[in-house]
Amino acid sequence: MPAETAAPPTAHAPRLSTGVVIGALGVVFGDIGTSPIYTIQTVFDPGDPHPVPIARDHIYGIVSLIFWSVMLIVTLTYVTLVMRADNHGEGGIMALITLLRQRARGRGKRAAYMLAALGIFGAALFFGDSMITPAISVLSAVEGLKIVEPGLEPWIVPITAAIIVVLFSVQRRGTAAVGKFFGPVMIAWFLAIGALGVTGIAHDPEILRALSPTYALSFMIGHVSIGFFALAAVVLAVTGAEALYADMGHFGRKAITIGWLGLVLPACTLSYFGQGALLLADEHKVSAPFFLLAPDWALIPLVVLATAATVIASQAVITGAFSVASQAAQLGYLPRLRIAHTSAKTIGQIYVPFINGLLLVAVLILVFAFRSSEALAYAFGMAVTGTITITTTLFLYHAHTRWRWPLWVVLGGGGALLTVDLLFFAANLTKLVHGAWLPLLIAVCAFTVMTTWQRGRAIVTRRRSAVEGPLRPFVAGLLQHDPPLARVPGTAIFLNRGGETAPLSMRANVEHNRVLHSQVVILSLETEPVPRVPASERISVDDLGLARDGIVFVSARYGYMERPDVPAALRLLDPADTEGEIDLAHASYFLSKLELVVCREPTMSPWRTRLFVATSYITADAAAHFNLPVGRTIIIGARLEV
Repeated sequence: MPAETAAPPTAHAPRLSTGVVIGALGVVFGDIGTSPIYTIQTVFDPGDPHPVPIARDHIYGIVSLIFWSVMLIVTLTYVTLVMRADNHGEGGIMALITLLRQRARGRGKRAAYMLAALGIFGAALFFGDSMITPAISVLSAVEGLKIVEPGLEPWIVPITAAIIVVLFSVQRRGTAAVGKFFGPVMIAWFLAIGALGVTGIAHDPEILRALSPTYALSFMIGHVSIGFFALAAVVLAVTGAEALYADMGHFGRKAITIGWLGLVLPACTLSYFGQGALLLADEHKVSAPFFLLAPDWALIPLVVLATAATVIASQAVITGAFSVASQAAQLGYLPRLRIAHTSAKTIGQIYVPFINGLLLVAVLILVFAFRSSEALAYAFGMAVTGTITITTTLFLYHAHTRWRWPLWVVLGGGGALLTVDLLFFAANLTKLVHGAWLPLLIAVCAFTVMTTWQRGRAIVTRRRSAVEGPLRPFVAGLLQHDPPLARVPGTAIFLNRGGETAPLSMRANVEHNRVLHSQVVILSLETEPVPRVPASERISVDDLGLARDGIVFVSARYGYMERPDVPAALRLLDPADTEGEIDLAHASYFLSKLELVVCREPTMSPWRTRLFVATSYITADAAAHFNLPVGRTIIIGARLEV
């Protein structure tokens, strides 16, 4: 990892405007905005291993509990507090991890790195969320067909699978072409669910009494066992809260706050209260209260709109998985992945083929294995509560160490919020044998891969450094080579890991070909723990202590949200700094490729070593990743034991 020095803040989030708010409504709130489809239905599901009996006081308690859970976790924790902790405008758990690592000093260094490891597990949980969200969201919407026509129930799973296949198939085209339609569709969705909620409330306005937190408290205190188990389903109302934070860099905190307070929160609240009023009037409608709020003539349009909304919700979380994977690779927790930028205007719109294929297979397996949104809900809650709890923990530590919040505030107010999160997490642990094990298993697997890669990468770096040898003595020795090296015309660019050791490809070229180009650039690409690095600070040049020898060391710095572009970076060079003009149009690029083999003397557990070597095979082609011209790129290989 490069030195973790922060660049000055860069203003890259869009300015607040109506268009930005509409864009945020289309991308950020898809997940949390479709939660009303299945939350109340899941709470009272008679098939639940710990069902909440349908009763008047229980309905009041659940509706109140949902409302205040949303207010505490989403409005207070995320919108009011957590979203203020940004890394130069970027949000999300990976950004929070880099903030902790930047501030790791002295005695607090160990604690910061332990919390960063906890954050990596939170990112791993997000991958589980990315697999479960498309399955449960699309399933829950298509399940509306059985309300329209019960005979269509056997077709729910096949139709869901077909929609999911189409959804993942179009990912390579990017969201730029259809993104402008997302906002209006979601606005129509929120207006529709709000209007249906109003019609439900009009039939029994008494449900508005549940706005008082006393109903939530009396339900939890008066029905301790039922209330605790109910939290495992109530938490579904806050799914997608992490998306508000993760997408902050694309739309800005103000746009997301306006969208949430101005439309999403009121619409979702009206829907929940409308469903509660419906159940007060007819407890037999518990099977699908969301869809039964609609009159018969509106059922089919509502199913179509719900399906469109859940596809958008799935799109948002899939894009989030691409971003998390990309950032993890940039920070050294995953191998370099092939990434395609799908928009010339929006830098955050990327496509990662490996992650896309992995998610598609996983989502289809979930759909065919669980076959209903109710069954998937048990698994969904664990991923959500785990990520929320970890995010709150990291934020409180950051607030205390960076913002200097008094300890009594962190332990008092922050502790209360964390207690709420832990209650939800503990409630979901009771569903462990009923499906909650799934996101934990996915997270443990992803966490193991990421930490193994980070550890193996450090081992490879040490061993590679020993083989490469120090850079400056190597360059000095080139001028004293016996016999003298032939200097051939042209420019050679050797990509290197840093400025301390000699590139393997350059050493091999000298030892085997005994030639050296007249102009040599040793280029190191460094990833900084900030989202983006300004072009003015991209490049630095070092003559390695020997002027006019035609050999220079160039360091190119990038943020973890950026994709390195070597030719573009080299065009920023000043000929005065490079000891002559660099001919980029005809330059040759040299890459070092390592073949990893298992060492006889173990450096890690044998299974972790084999996992590390296996993971290395998914590493993307370096020439394509760095945008090197294929016809002028030479790859020189070497074997290295790990």
